[in-house]
This record gives sequence, C-alpha cells and structure tokens, in this order.
Amino acid sequence: MALLITGLTQLLTFKGPAAPRAGRAQREIGFVKNGAVLMEGGLIRAAGTEKEVTRNPLAKKASAIKVKGVAIPAFVDSHTHAVFAEPRLGDFSLRTQGATYAEIKARGGGIISSVKAVRRQAPAEMVSQLIGRAGRFLECGTGTIEVKTGYGLDRNSELKILKAVKAAAALTKLEMLPTLLSAHAVPPEFGGSKEYLRYVLSEILPEVVSKKLAVFADIFCEKGYFTPEESLEYLKACGRAGLVPKIHAEQLSNYGGAAAGAAAGAISADHLDYARKKDITAMRRGGSVATLLPASNFFLGLSKYPDARAFIAEGVPVALATDFNPGTSPCWNMQFVLSAACARMKMTPEEALCAATINGAGALGAAGRLGSIEPGKQADLAVFDAEDYRELCYYFGANLNKLTVKKGNIVYNNSRQ
Repeated sequence: MALLITGLTQLLTFKGPAAPRAGRAQREIGFVKNGAVLMEGGLIRAAGTEKEVTRNPLAKKASAIKVKGVAIPAFVDSHTHAVFAEPRLGDFSLRTQGATYAEIKARGGGIISSVKAVRRQAPAEMVSQLIGRAGRFLECGTGTIEVKTGYGLDRNSELKILKAVKAAAALTKLEMLPTLLSAHAVPPEFGGSKEYLRYVLSEILPEVVSKKLAVFADIFCEKGYFTPEESLEYLKACGRAGLVPKIHAEQLSNYGGAAAGAAAGAISADHLDYARKKDITAMRRGGSVATLLPASNFFLGLSKYPDARAFIAEGVPVALATDFNPGTSPCWNMQFVLSAACARMKMTPEEALCAATINGAGALGAAGRLGSIEPGKQADLAVFDAEDYRELCYYFGANLNKLTVKKGNIVYNNSRQ
C-alpha cells in the first residue's frame, strides 16, 4: 500500500550524489517548503512540494496522512555499542569524583567490566534487551544503526553478540548493521595484543565470515590497546576475508590510527579527538569518512572535542553518531548529538544534519539506499515537531520526533492530527 505524507512545513531531502558529502556540499540540504513524500514498496516514489507530489497518479491511491513539522531522512547512526549487559554505574560514580579513563580501567572498570557481564548474560536476555533499545532509537527518529561486538572478547561471547544482533534485527523495524570489534581490548586471559589478535583471526573471524554474521571489522587503535602497525595488519586480514574495515582512532592521543585505517582502506575512522593535519590528509587520500562522537566527550566531561571544522575545510566528509555504550556514552538520541556538534564543534545546523543522515549512510557504505529522500531510495524518514529545521539542533534534552517511517511503514507515531 502506498503512503502519502503531506502538511510538512519543511522537507530536507539531501538530494544529490549517492555518496558522503564533503566541504561546502555538506551544507546542501535539498530544502523544500510545504513538502510532501510519497512512498510505495518500501521506496520513495516522489518527494517535493505538496503541489507537485499530489499530482502523481499514485498519490490518489495512497493512504494519506497529514503531519505538520520538519521532515528529514531517518538518522543513520553509524557507531554504536548497543549490545551490553549492564550500565557501568560504578565507572560513572568514579568519574564524578575525578577518575580518568585510565584510572577507571586500572581499578577494574572500563571495557573489561562490561566483558564479564556479557559473558554471563543468557542469549535470550541479550536479544530481548537489544529489541528494547531498538525501540528507543526508533522513537527518536533513527532508522538504522551500526552495532559493534567487543564486550565478549572470546569466541563464544563474540559470536553470541552477533547472533543476538541477527535475531533482534528480525524482530524489530530498526535496521542493524553488525561490526566485529573483537579487537576492542586484550582480555585478561591473554598475555598480550599480538597473541590475542592471532586468536581473533584464527578462531573468531573465520566463523563470522562463513556465517555472514558481520559486515564490518573494527579495532581500537590506542596506547595500551592495539598499535597502528597491529591495526593495519589486522584490518588488512579482515578485509581479505571480506569484512569492510573501520577503526577507532586518535581518541585519547595522537597515535597513528587514522593513517593506519586509511592505509587499510577503512570506510571510516571514528572519534578523532586528537587528529592532526597529517591524519586528515591521509584520510582524505584514503577516502575515509570522519565519524565524530561528541556525546561521548560530553559525558566524559571533556573540554576537548574533535575539530570538525578542520575535516570539513580539508574535504573529508564528516559523519555524526551517538557512540551509544554503557561506559562513555549512554545516549541513543541523535538529536542531542546534533546540538553538541553545533555548540561544541561549531558545525552549522546544515552540516550537522548532513552528518547524521547521508554521511552516516556513507560511513556504512549505504549512501546508495539510505540517508536522503529521493525517488528510488529506501523510504526511511522522520518528522519533527518544529517550524524550522534548525530547531532540531537548537533544542536539546527532549525528543522532538513525531513520526518515524522505515521502509515505507510507520514504526513510531506520536503525531497529534
């Protein structure tokens, strides 16, 4: 059944190339006043002014709803750790008392504490928990998320996470693209990073690939975790096996992860708080998207944020994502991320909205079907309770979303008609 949405005060289509946008192109939002969108078969059939769209012969046969507000492509959240057993409330309490990331790790917190909880968790509980979280994303206007492993760190637990993602994805309308992040930290039972990476490549990766449980492979390149050299070789091996490389880079220090990722063909480098010009140049040459995660910086109480303006000036596409995780970013609402990006990283509202939609899709290799509202694209969109699109970045602390549409179906509806 076709669906027609009319009454839109503003519509941002982000029409253009099926690729992430860079430089000045990141401000081109495809603005339409008094808009409408027509969908059928899970795809956009027409988008533009209400006058134009309602002339389409299909519009006369469609189920029509009128929703006042601002419509944009559904958010594409390209970096989450959405599978975890418990919130890290102990870490949070320590942080309020001034403990650093490294100090929390030394006291038994951090990633390894999440690992212990995930290893204990029953698969059915993990699936149920993820389905519940999926609903939170949908109600805030997100239609697609990337979901990482990395809190299992052994064969059985990492596979348990990926199987849970697959099972949950079949039971929710939220689209979830899985990433193998076994190289998140070295678990206590291993003597060092090299030994552990050999284990991942020989004992975990082959089954993940043979059972098609992941799309991407990621690694945390940072002092005390994995070196740039290890990251490069690991991502190359994952790439040869058929997974698309991604990398956590330059989060806590300038260490060389961005360049290693670019050399490995990483589709994105994420965090990048301490990236320098040489890193940005390497990413531009390598074609990597810069995925910035300001909600994490906010939650950690940091004064330093990634230099979004430097990436944009150098022609590197910038994406935004929540980094939803139990330790450093318990945030699933991309609307807050928009506000943080504008207030703390000096992105314009246009750049931030592009980063959360078409460029988020680009960071997942999905810009050909997600991230814009154009004929032939997947019918994923959200309508917000606003008169002007800039309000999505201006207001924070609440959910302005009224309606989420996924593949042409209404999956969240809080509109008052």
